[in-house]
Amino acid sequence: RVFDDPTVVSTQSTGLCCCCFLTYTYKSTPTFDMSDEKWDSRTTAPLSRKPHPHPHTAIYYLKCMVGGVLSCGLTHTAVVPLDIVKCKMQVFPEKYSGLLPGIRTVLSEEGISGLRIGWLPTLIGYSMQGLCKFGFYEFFKDFYSNLAGEENAAKYKGAIWLAGSASAEFFADIALCPMEMVKVKIQTSPTGTFPTAFQPALNFMQNNRAETRFPFGSVLPLWGRQIPYTMAKFFFFEKVVQLFYTHYLTAPKDSYSKSTQLTVTFASGYIAGVICALVSQAPDNLVSQMGKAENKGKSFGTIASEQGLKKLMTKGLGTRVIMIGTLTGLQWWIYDTFKSSMGMGTTGGAVDKKASH
Repeated sequence: RVFDDPTVVSTQSTGLCCCCFLTYTYKSTPTFDMSDEKWDSRTTAPLSRKPHPHPHTAIYYLKCMVGGVLSCGLTHTAVVPLDIVKCKMQVFPEKYSGLLPGIRTVLSEEGISGLRIGWLPTLIGYSMQGLCKFGFYEFFKDFYSNLAGEENAAKYKGAIWLAGSASAEFFADIALCPMEMVKVKIQTSPTGTFPTAFQPALNFMQNNRAETRFPFGSVLPLWGRQIPYTMAKFFFFEKVVQLFYTHYLTAPKDSYSKSTQLTVTFASGYIAGVICALVSQAPDNLVSQMGKAENKGKSFGTIASEQGLKKLMTKGLGTRVIMIGTLTGLQWWIYDTFKSSMGMGTTGGAVDKKASH
């Protein structure tokens, strides 16, 4: 079905499902007539009516999905050693007291291979998450902008960033959950008590579903961790980019070199990542605690009360800040590098003067 007026949304044709962007973007090349009063977020910015570098067609969203796969899959796999130590610090704080001591303990007991266990479910799971996170975010930004209308889309841009990122992450966590459960179980089980190879570990999780709650037993704490995390990640990234181009790099964004734009992307991503680590620390700790043998069968509320707020908020936090800050900066850099190579431009920009009045 082709929408004649994309600002009028039919509940029959735009359900929030994994393929809804294809329904909404059935027109392969949405067009905009400057003499027409109608406005479409897929083609121009609100109020200023500045055309996007690349119309937001189904092909555009699919390219964003590919960029998300590269962004999340590669970066999460690259920091698996840090992730392993972070998880062990959360589950066994008495034994793994810090990042460097934790690395030394893993090396002495498990060898260098101990710092790369769980890399395959990490690669698969976070590639799927990145596909949904970035691709659906771009779709939902346009979806909610058109739903709000041109003036509200300009006035409440921050709210649209938050709503778009939360909606995208809802589906991204469903895609991530099975592999995240396998990864955490591999990384937090004491040596010799659980398979470390991917296929045997996956088979065990599937064959013992009553005990492991595989494949979606961790989706609630994942939503609790990832939705606030992603809302902070996208909102503060967009906001910091906006501040850079509004107050420091005040010439038109397109006048700066790609290297300058990508430097802004990385710096903004790093700052957003530090904030992400802080807001998602406690739920992240709960996800790690689920893999601990002593917590088998316990509810999330029971585990949280046993750990206490201080432990949930602080154990492994320093390592997470370093890991998530670097990770988020690199993710945005990879994503925007891919977008630039596709002629789609980098993400974000200055406050539009017409939109700010």
